[in-house]
Amino acid sequence: MLLTLDIGNTEITAGLFQGDTLSAHWRMTTLPDRTPDEWAGAIGTFLVNRGHSPNEVRAACHASVAPGVTASVVAGVAEATGVRPVAVDARSPLPVVLDVEEPLTVGADRVVNVLAALELYRSDLIVVDFGTATTFDCITADGRFIGGAIMPGLRTSADQLTRRAAKLPATELERPTRVIGRRTEECIQAGVLYGSADAVDGIVGRIRDEWSHGGRPRAIATGGLAGLVAPMCRTIEDTVHDLTLTGLRIAARHLGLDW
Repeated sequence: MLLTLDIGNTEITAGLFQGDTLSAHWRMTTLPDRTPDEWAGAIGTFLVNRGHSPNEVRAACHASVAPGVTASVVAGVAEATGVRPVAVDARSPLPVVLDVEEPLTVGADRVVNVLAALELYRSDLIVVDFGTATTFDCITADGRFIGGAIMPGLRTSADQLTRRAAKLPATELERPTRVIGRRTEECIQAGVLYGSADAVDGIVGRIRDEWSHGGRPRAIATGGLAGLVAPMCRTIEDTVHDLTLTGLRIAARHLGLDW
């Protein structure tokens, strides 16, 4: 089996593939102070709880945007499974051309998202990834990543709002039933969620206006918060919740891993 890890600043998403089928996935909080032994225990427990032995893992790979925690996670995976994960990033030999001014600075998660989106859709695309940051990745049908945009993520914006405004309470992020809130929590939900959705629509619209590669690019969503925000966006046409894990699986094939 193949173990894939999307190591983000807030969460680590893990996926277990049997062949090309995602048979299990789970999320862990990114905790920089965890030791390799602690990561090994957590990963081993998750595998067992989903009905698998750590010994079933024959290969592993990861994409990371959190270098401070990566070494410990990688060591933990190796301790738990006996397999050391291979890094997937902008330097990896993959069938994607990073057609930007500084290709080696493109985040690993964006690389694997582009790779998966191309295989799934084979068309001009805008991939909107709702995570700690909300990223917009622009890909042409012939496999070129031409850049994009990055804005603060939904939860990042909400946390900053309540942290810096003393009288605004921390609020559960749920889809509001109306824009005109009648309580403070409703006002925050409406402002943060509708504001994020409208910002996404605005950026996608501007990207489409600027697109000079033929037709109109399709906009798809992924990421931990996609299920909350994407349904509120007018421009998002599809949501693929496991896009990054799928990209890691595709990358593993291109890197010659066998599971």
